[in-house]
Amino acid sequence: MLDLPVWFEIGTLVVITLLLIADLLIVTRRPHAPSMRESSAWVTFYIALPILFGFLLLFVSGGQASGEFFAGWLTEKSLSVDNLFIFVIIMTQFRVPRQYQQSVLMFGILLAIVMRGAFIVLGAMAINQFAWVFYLFGAFLIYTAVKLAQQQAATEVHDDSYDNALLRKISARLPVTDEYDSIKFRTRVDGRKMFTPMLVVFVAIASADLLFAVDSIPAIFGITQEMFIVFTANVFALMGLRQLYFLLGGLLERLVYLAAGLAVILAFIGVKLVLHALHENNLPFVNDGQPLHVPEIPIVASLVFIMATLAVTTVASLLKTRRDRRGELELDAVD
Repeated sequence: MLDLPVWFEIGTLVVITLLLIADLLIVTRRPHAPSMRESSAWVTFYIALPILFGFLLLFVSGGQASGEFFAGWLTEKSLSVDNLFIFVIIMTQFRVPRQYQQSVLMFGILLAIVMRGAFIVLGAMAINQFAWVFYLFGAFLIYTAVKLAQQQAATEVHDDSYDNALLRKISARLPVTDEYDSIKFRTRVDGRKMFTPMLVVFVAIASADLLFAVDSIPAIFGITQEMFIVFTANVFALMGLRQLYFLLGGLLERLVYLAAGLAVILAFIGVKLVLHALHENNLPFVNDGQPLHVPEIPIVASLVFIMATLAVTTVASLLKTRRDRRGELELDAVD
């Protein structure tokens, strides 16, 4: 267990809370689509902040805790970018006006923090009570990795059947207007109270958050079982997503190999969890309930592997989209 000073833990939670409140006030008091300059400044801040925190953790608690935080933060950040893809799809499908998108994103981020916090508590309780949960988490991550590997990067990521099906189900049961009324869920049309599309958008965002929380928590527990690191890595990974959404814009569509990269990372962490489960084994039908002397992957190796995978994924994606774009321009020139 980590032996962190109380002042450090309390101070971290206070700073995180204040940042979230400040972010929320900015969105509610001045709804707008931030400029590239504004978005760049905030994204830089929200990337520098966890890096600074990781080095503070190194100073306060040592290299093991710092390495676990950086590996967990990078993993959760990559999963959060995948989550951002879904947010982009939802905004596009439901044609959310640009000036209201900040509010929707802020809702999605806050809800994701709440959901992941709940899953962290449940996951920690399960791990403390039942060591075999590591087997379950490992198998789930490997299964998720296989499903991601089977995805067709561009086609399936932009499939809109989920959103349309959700819209049809809600529209069939509730009177939903075609027009937005600020960020209100209900409005009055010709004297009749009706729900706005914003309700459908929020339900879709909540559903996406729930699905990604189910994936992300086993992934972070595969790197560390320290509750403080699990929570801070998740929160720091989610903070700044709103600004990143406006900064990246069309760049997200160029990360065509993101699903493949995430599949590799999740499979790696799944194997790491299974090895840890075997090392801590107490299941009577596995080696007569005795731990197995299997190699465990050190946190430094995990951190290097995750960073290398993300780097290769990004470079390969950008090279492919550049090559495809060049091919399209050559075809246009021939025509």
